[in-house]
Amino acid sequence: MTQHHDDAFLADWAVHSRFGAVPETNGVDRQAASAADGEQRAWFAELLTAHGFTVERDAIGNQFGLLELVPGAPYVVTGSHMDSQPTAGRFDGAYGVMASAHACFRVADELRADPSAARVNLAVVNWFNEEGSRFKPSMMGSSVFTGKLPLADALATTDPHGVTVADALGALGELGDGDVFGGASGREVASYAEIHVQQGRSMEEDGVTIGLVDATWAAHKFEFRVTGAQAHSGSTLMEDRRDALLGAARLVVAARELVDEFEPGQLHTACGELNVYPNSPVVVASEVELLLDLRSPSAEVIRQAHASLQRTIERVQREDRVEIAVTAEHSWDRNPYPENGVELAREVAVELGLTHDRVMTVAGHDSTNMKDTVPTVMLFVPSVAGVSHNLDEFTEEPDLIAGVDHLTGVVRRLAGGALLD
Repeated sequence: MTQHHDDAFLADWAVHSRFGAVPETNGVDRQAASAADGEQRAWFAELLTAHGFTVERDAIGNQFGLLELVPGAPYVVTGSHMDSQPTAGRFDGAYGVMASAHACFRVADELRADPSAARVNLAVVNWFNEEGSRFKPSMMGSSVFTGKLPLADALATTDPHGVTVADALGALGELGDGDVFGGASGREVASYAEIHVQQGRSMEEDGVTIGLVDATWAAHKFEFRVTGAQAHSGSTLMEDRRDALLGAARLVVAARELVDEFEPGQLHTACGELNVYPNSPVVVASEVELLLDLRSPSAEVIRQAHASLQRTIERVQREDRVEIAVTAEHSWDRNPYPENGVELAREVAVELGLTHDRVMTVAGHDSTNMKDTVPTVMLFVPSVAGVSHNLDEFTEEPDLIAGVDHLTGVVRRLAGGALLD
């Protein structure tokens, strides 16, 4: 690719990285439907429009840039997400959206010059609320898009302050009133491509520039409510206490100890969020809401870990005299990506002379949903030291550029009809 193309991408990337920037760091805070998210969406819409794309939002706020090259033909859709975790890195998701936009800009210019090479149309997508930090669950926009989550349920979801998705998006003017694809729109998706920073360190350690994602890890996420009884934290006898925070703490420790029941690398666990009530200095907690997740390359490991966790729950309820209820669950199985998409991506990497290898994704991505619906290609570029969901997250500039070049090659082939049949 030309220096002009690289410079154009890096210039837009630098501008975008300023939205929601956390002062004196290299990170950002732009959670879904926040003010910073609204600002970046407005800027992104202007960028797409300037390159001849038409911008539309669907009923869950997914933002699309559309370029019709072949009237009535389906669309190659490529993108990721621009929302972030609170105080997070600037690369996660956002790189995928910006890389997709520039890949489509390049291919669009080529196809305008030679319209006979186009078999399908182009679309860039910024999926709503992939992170799930403000509104649960994660991957909300693509889950609604693929029919895995009812639209009404998603719109009614509230953040910790009681603001609904519908109200938050509406306040930003980012809530569409219909379908951009499917339904009354008449538009169809031919294929989907996504590129993302790896969020792990294996590619950097192995000297791999392009990761050909061939499968997802399985995952099972739980929201627990631990219920005890409020009491005075000084005067209440220890044997009389029903401490919800104690019960929650035992689950946090149990999640870590679960890992040691399996071979190294076979299970990752975490407890990412606790909400304690009343959270007062001299009160035994009466209720704790807790998020806990299990991830593994093996569905059988997930099953066994779940069974072990259930035994711990029964013991904690009995010994600490608290009640533990599952208030929500969100899961997906280990699942391969389409082999023809992996092979297409490999061919492009060979063509460009980029080092490449197959990798699995531990994290969920919007492609996790899309691959169950349409032909899908998922790509990674390296993450320095595997740092992710952290202000210090970083990917080297040559890897960013290589990823855009590679995605451009993938989109070029998809636009020419690859995977269409």
